[in-house]
Amino acid sequence: MTLARSLKAAMLACVLASPAAAADVNTTATLIYYDAVGNETLDPAEPQSGSSFSQEVLLAIFDTLIRLDDAGNTTPGLALSWKASPDLMSFTFALRPNVTMHDGSKLTAELVKQNIERNIALGSKVSGTMAESIRPIASIEVLGELEFKLLLKSASGQIPYFLGGIGGMIVASSSIGADAFGVNFKAIGSGPYRLKSFESNVKTVMTRNEQYWGGTADRPAGFEHHYVPDGRARLNALRSGQANVVLIDPRQIPEAKSAGMQVQINEKNGVWDIYINLGRAPLNDLKVRQAFMHAIDREALAEALSFGSGKPTVQFFAQSSPVFDPALEKRYPFDQKKAKALLAEAGHKDGIDVTHLLLNTTEYKQLGEALQAMLAESGIRVKFDVVDASQFNLFRRAPYRGDFLMARWGGRADPIQTFQELISSGGTYNPVGVATPEIDILIDKAKRLLPEDPERLSIARQIGRFAVEYASNVPLMTRSNVYAYKPGCILNLTPFLSMGDDRFNDVKIAAKCK
Repeated sequence: MTLARSLKAAMLACVLASPAAAADVNTTATLIYYDAVGNETLDPAEPQSGSSFSQEVLLAIFDTLIRLDDAGNTTPGLALSWKASPDLMSFTFALRPNVTMHDGSKLTAELVKQNIERNIALGSKVSGTMAESIRPIASIEVLGELEFKLLLKSASGQIPYFLGGIGGMIVASSSIGADAFGVNFKAIGSGPYRLKSFESNVKTVMTRNEQYWGGTADRPAGFEHHYVPDGRARLNALRSGQANVVLIDPRQIPEAKSAGMQVQINEKNGVWDIYINLGRAPLNDLKVRQAFMHAIDREALAEALSFGSGKPTVQFFAQSSPVFDPALEKRYPFDQKKAKALLAEAGHKDGIDVTHLLLNTTEYKQLGEALQAMLAESGIRVKFDVVDASQFNLFRRAPYRGDFLMARWGGRADPIQTFQELISSGGTYNPVGVATPEIDILIDKAKRLLPEDPERLSIARQIGRFAVEYASNVPLMTRSNVYAYKPGCILNLTPFLSMGDDRFNDVKIAAKCK
């Protein structure tokens, strides 16, 4: 990160935040959002916080050292600039001056050191995503009041990405104590909103941070996040005026529109994906996995179940992502004869029986049942093992329950991290094995390249080709975030491709609305 680039980004931020660039907005209203996912705690290190669908509140309260823009590019955050050593064994950071935490304390390099060391000391308590973020770090040195250096265990170009997510969220020193973890954690950050009250998995109430280093930027006076798992209840809350923006299920799009609501579809690097246990027969056979790929009519699934919000795909990335390869979409056309032939070649002329670990929510069950019927026509007989959505980890932890699990993948800022977590050996969401050794080799190579290195993107596309050819997972269709609100009332709710959630920090309420 060069000084010139830092200054350019800072100037752009000022322009975007200036009154001249602002819309006609209501700064006395409260943004009230009804979401399908809640927050068990507000501790960035706690396991549930690692989900990319649980981070709207965290992003509002805690600034990150590096700020990821909507496209996932690394830009200045609490760190104004950073520089990697030639061997990528260390990174030196210069912090933004005059940043005040919500408790009145100041951002310093010593505070960053406390945060990094806390996350490391928590060990196995942290989420898989946090563990991945801190794993490369050997130690941190304070070089001055606003300067520090990260020393790494091995060369890594991923550090800027990791510090743009939960691994780079900085909490106040008063939040850190011997028992300050999970439910005992006090959420004190430096973000554009400060915490007023919190009810675990119910409601988070925040107020605008009037001392925010980036200015108030015409934000609403408050931001409330409500966890309401029932889609109908969320839409009814919008109709009654209890909420001014809600996340809706795709099947509710026609209903919301007929009620006079504006529907906004934010395309994400999110997909409905079938995670495969590569260590268990018969899906450890490539021909069987390729039969799976051919047996699914993705266009029919997207048309019937997404109501225009999803697109059929065999990849992990949205079409807007530079990693997306249009040619790969032609690799597995819907072809039941081909699927049956591949099963026969694999020694299963009479078909196969497999177990789907099915998460017990309306949306998952609807898609799972459609998939079950579709696969049966090609001789793939699916039996459901239904579990609560909170038991997702049964699939990826020994003794590894289920042959496959269908779930929504929310994306990561770093495309290499997406491949790491989903399909590499030891990946966070990969129970066992790797579809082909080339995937691990290429991931290891890409990890040692900085985000701006053009070779990194080339390698990411190579990994994508191997992932599709070897059917390491079975993506089905993209999964966008679908919002509803009264026409014209919600402004600047842009797609945030770095995670499953969108960032609400800069969302505004139109002047005519409450």
